Amino acid sequence: MTTNIHQQDWAAKWAIYSPDKIAFKEHATGRTLTYSELNKLANKLAFYFTEEHKIGKGDRIAVLAENCLEYIVLFSVAQKTGCILVPLNYRLAPSEISYLLNDSTPSIIIFQSDFSDKIKNDESKLLPLNGLFDIYNNHDKIIKERNFPVTIVQENAPLFILYTSGTTGFPKGAIYSHKMLFWNSINTAMSLVVNAESRTVNCMPPFHTGGWNVLLTPFFHHGGYTCIMKNFDAKTVLNLLEKEKPTIFMGVPTMLKMIADEPAFANTDLSSLLYILVGGEPMPIPLIEKWHSKKVYIRQGYGMTEVGPNLTSLHQNDAVRKKGSIGRPNFYVDIKIIRENGQENQIGEPGELLLKGPMVTPGYWKNKNATDLAIIDEWFYSGDVAVMDEEGYLYIVDRKKNMFISGGENVFPAEVERIIRTHENVSEVAIISVPDERWGEVGKAFIVCHDSESFMEEEIQSYCRKNMASYKIPKYFQLINELPKNDTGKINRAILAKSI
Repeated sequence: MTTNIHQQDWAAKWAIYSPDKIAFKEHATGRTLTYSELNKLANKLAFYFTEEHKIGKGDRIAVLAENCLEYIVLFSVAQKTGCILVPLNYRLAPSEISYLLNDSTPSIIIFQSDFSDKIKNDESKLLPLNGLFDIYNNHDKIIKERNFPVTIVQENAPLFILYTSGTTGFPKGAIYSHKMLFWNSINTAMSLVVNAESRTVNCMPPFHTGGWNVLLTPFFHHGGYTCIMKNFDAKTVLNLLEKEKPTIFMGVPTMLKMIADEPAFANTDLSSLLYILVGGEPMPIPLIEKWHSKKVYIRQGYGMTEVGPNLTSLHQNDAVRKKGSIGRPNFYVDIKIIRENGQENQIGEPGELLLKGPMVTPGYWKNKNATDLAIIDEWFYSGDVAVMDEEGYLYIVDRKKNMFISGGENVFPAEVERIIRTHENVSEVAIISVPDERWGEVGKAFIVCHDSESFMEEEIQSYCRKNMASYKIPKYFQLINELPKNDTGKINRAILAKSI
């Protein structure tokens, strides 16, 4: 059952409590927004969108841009108006972005000029990102000093549609609701130290829930400060971890290894950091110890686009003792581990991890079938195999069916396979993950061709570059005569893994 709630308007509240405090800084340009400036700009843009573009509750605004101050303003506009933000992955190919736009049917597409060639859409919907602040400065009709009127929304109404690749080969739009936003912030603050004095550097991309909801929105909710970066660069991040004096930082192990490998790491002052949050994959003990030697402690956790994302936390004191653990559930997170027959598991017995609580998605955008498969009796079926030890610590022992993580990015072989199969010379393809020193895991594609004599790896690579994001492209390609299959005709990936 859903209820109507008053729209959360964090910018308006903090504009009263801390008007002159800098809320966000854009590292690349040095631009800043105080809470008062953010609120005024968001109010004016809210009036502009509603009056000039007739944007209202439930309408979608798609955004194709790197992290920037405009993105933060658009988030506040969404809180004020009830419209839905659809962050698009700027690393995708034009055909992939077109699919997301056709699925979300936005009223407006706001784009960074660098990515204009990736959008093939109705030009009447396009609005340049750099025009947003021009609107603020130059549009007479919206030079209003009053707050935008309070909007009433249902608690499960979408605030974001966050696209996540799926095992079917097509992305699914996970609804991230106003209710999820609030309870994720509460769970985060109760697990960590999050308050008005909290500071962070955010280099996670805005098309991931991690870029918004691991630290940025909880810090915003609690009146903290965030320095936003357009993209990750190890040397720059290391410098900012000293210069910006963050209290908490979030990264994936690949990032943290690159930072720790910087020559200046040993002499950099990181004393402001209480700890670093790590997600995406387990962090190697030697890397944990390298950060601990700098008195920077590691807090590993677990999250999903569809749930949380801040679901579990492993206290830094247990980082080595409970190697590989994702910790224990956060305060308002219920979990259980079940067998295939649905019965709850015993301690130490692996099974599928189920999640329940106010931070679970209402479902997938326009995809009732996927929603019904994922959420049963209010429990979200994660697809991850987990085990709990006698002290209540959780371990993920296997990932969702064939998904692997390359440099912190989720790669679903089915999606990549679907695209490669459209090549005229490809008959069948199967992709598995293989270890990689730099990225943790990368893909290896086993290909069956119609004409094996004309197979050229360079041609397949070029085809991939034209049709998918670079992180999805397999690093290795191998031509084979036939893919191994089981009795039901499904590809036997275990046999392919053994052949490496």
